[in-house]
Amino acid sequence: MRSTIGGGASRGALQATAGLAAVTVLLSGCGADQDGGEGEAQSFSIGIAQPVAHPSLDATREGFKEAVEDAGVQVDWEEQNAQGDASIEATIASQLAGGGHDLIATIATSQSQQIATATQGGETPVLFMVITDPEAAGLVESWEAPGGHMTGTSDLNPVDEQLELITEIDPSVETLGILYASGETNSQVQVDLAEAAAENLGLDIRTATVTNSAEVQQGVEALAEVDALWIPTDNVVVSALESVVQFGQQQQIPLFAADVDSVDRGAVATYGVDHHAIGRQSGQMALRILLEGEDPATMPVEVSEEHELHVNPQAAEQMGLEVPEEILDAADVVVGEGD
Repeated sequence: MRSTIGGGASRGALQATAGLAAVTVLLSGCGADQDGGEGEAQSFSIGIAQPVAHPSLDATREGFKEAVEDAGVQVDWEEQNAQGDASIEATIASQLAGGGHDLIATIATSQSQQIATATQGGETPVLFMVITDPEAAGLVESWEAPGGHMTGTSDLNPVDEQLELITEIDPSVETLGILYASGETNSQVQVDLAEAAAENLGLDIRTATVTNSAEVQQGVEALAEVDALWIPTDNVVVSALESVVQFGQQQQIPLFAADVDSVDRGAVATYGVDHHAIGRQSGQMALRILLEGEDPATMPVEVSEEHELHVNPQAAEQMGLEVPEEILDAADVVVGEGD
């Protein structure tokens, strides 16, 4: 495995899905590599581009790699991570586009947009992962018919249900603060959805924006007068989530998140997507492209249908809130339970 700017981590063991098992059977039946050699596993070169390290994106990457490798495919991985630097994202895109890979996998909106530009006019298939709205981001012509060399998965979270959850846990909330990065198209999509949902719930939305992770502390301080905070799946803010958690504790303002990993890190709760599972789902799409010759132009963008309720009662207590017992009973995961 090559790693020029960032690298991968160890693989976990998960049970393969029926679809992945079918691909594995296909592999064992053909018994040939790309050059037609009998008895050898097929071998591919795959580049992975990631804009920043944080648990949700890391889980997506690992799920993707597991799905591909569990199928018995031999892979030369080139993994790169921009560590939150937009200029490095552009460099990564250029390097991977010229790297001679069989497929490029890209995580999150900003890095995927850079890859789209760098690979335009080329023949290398690109599979994006966890893009909130790939059509709004300009990556596909439509969800059903991408129309180009890119397709992939969306982690569009159930914003309506997430805001409703906030009012169920704390019915006194009237003003909800949202902190997000102004340059992230995916975040603006979620803010628009939140504002629409807030009308039905009687919530007043107040927003603050940042341009990089260094501004997160200052950005959240602009929301000191709200009753609760909600963070979308924003890569910039989530990468500096600890600053937001600390602010919520100091100001006794409960923090809610859009992604489940942020609940482990100190947010109160969410009803969100399992990023490891959507990574595996993305890996299975990649296998269909590599092994079965499917054309990204005609492969609809897939969404995750696996949503889980995660609750962190200790985080709630540290922010002056008690989670109702019925919410805890309904939770798929209660952070700290059984520790």
